[in-house]
Amino acid sequence: MAENIEYRIEHDTMGEVRVPANALYRAQTQRAVDNFPISGQTLESAHIRALALVKKAAATANEELQVLDAERAQAIREAADLVATGEYDEHFPIDVFQTGSGTSSNMNTNEVLATLATRSLESQGIEVHPNDHVNASQSSNDVFPTSVHVAVTEALVKELIPSLEVLAASLEKKSAEFKDVVKSGRTHLMDATPITLGQEFSGYAATVRYGIERVNASLPRVAEVPLGGTAVGTGINTPAGFSARVIELLAEETGLPLTEARNHFEAQANRDGLVEVSGQLRTLAYGLMKISNDIRWMGSGPNTGLGELHIPDLQPGSSIMPGKVNPVICEATIQVAAQVIGNDATIALSSTNGAFELNVGIPVMAANLLQSIRLLANVSRVAAEKMIDGLSANVERCRFLAEASPSTVTPLNKLIGYEAAAKIAKYSVANKVTVRDAVVALGYVGRGEVTEAQLDEALDVTKMLGDF
Repeated sequence: MAENIEYRIEHDTMGEVRVPANALYRAQTQRAVDNFPISGQTLESAHIRALALVKKAAATANEELQVLDAERAQAIREAADLVATGEYDEHFPIDVFQTGSGTSSNMNTNEVLATLATRSLESQGIEVHPNDHVNASQSSNDVFPTSVHVAVTEALVKELIPSLEVLAASLEKKSAEFKDVVKSGRTHLMDATPITLGQEFSGYAATVRYGIERVNASLPRVAEVPLGGTAVGTGINTPAGFSARVIELLAEETGLPLTEARNHFEAQANRDGLVEVSGQLRTLAYGLMKISNDIRWMGSGPNTGLGELHIPDLQPGSSIMPGKVNPVICEATIQVAAQVIGNDATIALSSTNGAFELNVGIPVMAANLLQSIRLLANVSRVAAEKMIDGLSANVERCRFLAEASPSTVTPLNKLIGYEAAAKIAKYSVANKVTVRDAVVALGYVGRGEVTEAQLDEALDVTKMLGDF
């Protein structure tokens, strides 16, 4: 059954448009809704919030610079505060796949704020216009990318980095807990010399710590915003001091290290700061994928796998095999990593859409980058709290596999040479005996080439672990 929707008539410079009667937006938003019925994916809530905050700061700066009267400026600020809460997200219906500058979404913001502000001033008979007042001293070409950089910076600082700190701390705690658990190292998925489980987990923790470092290293470029360049970077129609004041106000409101673009022509044409941080997230995603794969390998079993770790049981793993439990958090993390890697490919390709004075791939760059940040932040906490914190080591199994590795022959290189040691390793594997038994069987002790005491010293797996 068709919905009974009432409409009103709005107009813009192209003529009349029919708009849902209860919509806060107006003609230009409706045109975009009609033009881009593509994915059903709209702007992230964090992005809408950032657009509102930019408009709020712009209203204050315009009032101070006598571009806006006090009544309209205050009404716009109050409307922006409401939108920033997320309460009106449903009035931002435009698809992510839209005009590449984000003009449609900038006008969506202008129209919603103008409607809310006009309502608040109705008793005074004052109207707030989307372009003349809400968008005063601005262009979509500097406002929309500024909003992206604000939203991304806020998500990195307030969501991703704290979540990564939780994950790193969890891994570090396990590294300390597992410091004396000796296990077989593996290279090429083949037996290698011993390592401790704690050493492995210290590497995982370092991977996450380095990810935090990489994100922090990118922040100065991500937090550098193009506001003030207006149409092509020249700042046309913008009063002196406007951009500096808006950015100052934004920084105060958000607590973020926002700065004005050092070169407005570069800032207008390129989105390299977004590309840079997306690349850092891609690197982090690869690291998390590797960690997750290692953990599920070590937890494989329970009877026919490696069985070195017990991964917390979270849910039944099969609709047909009773009692089966799977490493579901590892698998979810790997899928997140795949999505982030794919998002980065889209962001990188979209960055090439910077022709002359403007990049025209910004909305999809914003959506993908904000999604990557949200996914990584969420999965980092989930992995820490639901999996890493609850891991336990099978100490006996780890030690057995460490001592069973033919690569424990490696310290004998210094006593009998590489080729003789290789012969011992092959004999050990072929005859299913320990390295020590292979040394004896092949006559190295009997011939006096190595003593029992030297074997005790050389084949002690606890002395093969290094000082790291």
